[in-house]
Amino acid sequence: MLVAERHKKIVEIVNSRLSIRVSELSDIFAVTEETIRRDLEKLESEGKLERSHGGAVSIQEPESEIHFSERVITNVPEKKAIAKEAAEQVHSSDRIILDASTTAWYMAKELPNIPLTVLTNSIKVVMELSKKEKIEVISTGGKLLSRSLSYVGPLAEQSIANYHVDKAFISCTGVHLIDGLSDSNELQALLKKQMMIRAENVYLMADSSKFGKRAFSQILPLQEVNAVITDKKIDPLSKQTLEEQNIKVLTAQLANMQEFQERKLPIIKSKNQKLRLQR
Repeated sequence: MLVAERHKKIVEIVNSRLSIRVSELSDIFAVTEETIRRDLEKLESEGKLERSHGGAVSIQEPESEIHFSERVITNVPEKKAIAKEAAEQVHSSDRIILDASTTAWYMAKELPNIPLTVLTNSIKVVMELSKKEKIEVISTGGKLLSRSLSYVGPLAEQSIANYHVDKAFISCTGVHLIDGLSDSNELQALLKKQMMIRAENVYLMADSSKFGKRAFSQILPLQEVNAVITDKKIDPLSKQTLEEQNIKVLTAQLANMQEFQERKLPIIKSKNQKLRLQR
């Protein structure tokens, strides 16, 4: 096989699988790992892929990552309740990490305007916290993913690696009691792994619908989490398993107004009806 043909095939494989290790490519093309490393270096210089630890990742944005505008309207009452509970775990002078999840954005809205340092890869979080002058905000920079309005990639990972924080607040696509945390986007998963590593305490913000699910890219085992903030619908077995692993479970309560809206009461059409409801 000609070198140019091998390069073309490597890009196709990386884009179809999103990521692959050097050893796998070496087996596929029956060449040495050193040859594959040189191939990846050249392809990265041409902007066709990105090298990662021991392999390569696609620079094409995976379609599996749901757009922020869609995620932000999913399980809203649960996410807002979780975000409020998460914000209550933050104290003055804390140094924290917020990921690019919609729950982290809701949490940014809940954070009081007190002295804090917030490190994030989320454009939405940065914009929200820019309204609070006492909070120092550090953005990771990196490759922009338009679907999630966030930065990922080697530059973002290196930025996170430069800091040590008190608390990291992250979310993910799937929470499995055996396989741990996972995400639909590998670049997000790699960055969230780095966030967890650089934090003294890790808070997982996950509504009950995410438990028992496994997504494409593994982040880290559940044992790396210190506390889980979820909603009251979490199944008893999951909660028991978490607590048996010394993971604190914080159950967020839905706000009264949200519960009121979920009951779908009739629209109030007159002042008399409003007065009766208030009584």
